[in-house]
Amino acid sequence: MPVFFITADHVQDDTVRIEGPLLHHLRSSLRCQVGEEVWLGDEAKQRYRIQIVDINRRVLSGRILERQRMPSPTGPTLTIGQALLKGERMDWVIQKASELGAASLIPLVSRQVIARPRADRLVPQQQRWQRIALEAAQQAERWEVPVVHTTCEATEFFAGQPVHTVGLILTERGDGRSLASVALPSGPEGRVAIAVGPEGGWTKEERGNALHCGFTPVTLGTRILRAETATVVALAILQSRLGELG
Repeated sequence: MPVFFITADHVQDDTVRIEGPLLHHLRSSLRCQVGEEVWLGDEAKQRYRIQIVDINRRVLSGRILERQRMPSPTGPTLTIGQALLKGERMDWVIQKASELGAASLIPLVSRQVIARPRADRLVPQQQRWQRIALEAAQQAERWEVPVVHTTCEATEFFAGQPVHTVGLILTERGDGRSLASVALPSGPEGRVAIAVGPEGGWTKEERGNALHCGFTPVTLGTRILRAETATVVALAILQSRLGELG
């Protein structure tokens, strides 16, 4: 059973009340009944195992049977800067990156992006991607939902990373070090930001700008991968090296 996310104000003493879209999903899609147990999580990184005591069209009421608190993190946070991709490929990347443990995802506009966003679509697009991240985090039973930020220019992403962030930019084969060998921070205070280009790749100027901002060029080996595949492979390699996979 996935962990469904609520906000802490839904919890009162040993009871939980759920309304809105999550109620509809539990009642109509999953057909939850009185007596069944459900796991919930909130923004305070707590989990609740509840038993449903009442469910109708307006509200679900549950009794808390067990509480858990998120274990202390042991590894660095991972940020993905993903150049915009065509069609459903961007949705797929956000879903898989959320399942694999990215802490935040930042859609990027770069020179060779094909699917350039309209200004009036930026906010609705970000909201839809945030819902995708939420659903993926629930399915993967994560303790927290990754944040999907508003789309920005790739140059802003390169220049805007906090001090001591390990910045990595995926490049074509032969243009950088192996991602499997680059040094990574080991503790929870560490931060890793990895930039992944669009279908057409990064321009020479963009790579130069990233290097000027302290990013290290890295590769995934000799194979030429689709942009969306490269993101998932890179994140899987990072998480495996950090002890989160495998």
